[in-house]
Amino acid sequence: MSAQPPEPAAAGSGQGFFLPDFCEARAVLAIVLSAALLAFVLSLARQPLAEASFWSDLARTSAYLFWAGLLCAAVLCRARPWLAKQPLRRAVVGALGLVLGTVALVSELVFWFGRLWAHRLGVPSSLFPTQHWAFLLPTLVIAAIVGALALRYFYVAHQWRRSVELEARSRIRALQARIRPHFLFNSMNTIAALTRSDPARAEEAIEDLSDLFRVSLSEARAQITLREELEVARIYQRIEQLRLGDRLQVRWKVGDLPAEAIVPSLLLQPLLENAIGHGIEPLPEGGTVMIEGHAEGGIATIEVSNPLSATARAVRAGNRMALDNIRQRLDLAFPGQASVEVDEGSTTYRVKIRFPLVAGPSGGNRESW
Repeated sequence: MSAQPPEPAAAGSGQGFFLPDFCEARAVLAIVLSAALLAFVLSLARQPLAEASFWSDLARTSAYLFWAGLLCAAVLCRARPWLAKQPLRRAVVGALGLVLGTVALVSELVFWFGRLWAHRLGVPSSLFPTQHWAFLLPTLVIAAIVGALALRYFYVAHQWRRSVELEARSRIRALQARIRPHFLFNSMNTIAALTRSDPARAEEAIEDLSDLFRVSLSEARAQITLREELEVARIYQRIEQLRLGDRLQVRWKVGDLPAEAIVPSLLLQPLLENAIGHGIEPLPEGGTVMIEGHAEGGIATIEVSNPLSATARAVRAGNRMALDNIRQRLDLAFPGQASVEVDEGSTTYRVKIRFPLVAGPSGGNRESW
């Protein structure tokens, strides 16, 4: 028996669906605004703006396009689950077919309603078309062009968002990989020294190291809860504490942060790593890293500060990759709503991140706090 060729993947399988959810208020508003703009362009193409009939033509065209656009949105909203299960080409053809069918239906209703209006009054109304095919065919051509351009835009935008997301995930893995080499060597040397002097602490260090690398080596998740992120940072602190001893002090003031808030993974640990490696370690007497967090008005703020020496200031450029990485992943998770601020003083280096509080209930949905 010959092998069967694989079936094309569904348009929404494992990648999300390229069509937006037309049931959302944002999509409906976009359709209304687009219809108004298209109505203005069509009216302006038919007659000059100075003509008195321009405004009546604009009102008539706008009313038609509003109804046609909203009905298309309603149809695509109901058909979206079915379209998402189809191969990409079939989903595109199906969506365009639904748009053309809806526009054809609306056009027929408008034309025959105008005929009924004229029959009852005895005089055709200027609000309705009087020639059937001269009205229907151009309308369908315009709908096909606008629909095809819109579908192309939705697909390209979806692919762009997906490429940005994949890049962000690769950066997460790059951050995870950065933990492994030098940190592993330092930790193993510390554990080796503790095995004779303090076997109990050595055992605890091994458990912490295994927990940290279980997170680091596992498949990168784009987002985790704030509780998990704080725990990863605390494990990292405990291991570094064994190496630096009393030179390292970390003060946590994060009790006001909601533990179940969703954040990009490896958000806090790289900041703590930078604070220890570039702030505390170069100082012979050590110092204190302050980690403070609070939530207000649906926005979470986390601030990491550490003392800064002249030597550390000279190598601060090495921190830019982690900060840029965090900034990009925050922007991906919360477009236009998150920020990363750096304040470098003469003796203190401070990084402040802000992001909206988003809860992750069961089922994978995300809801604002």
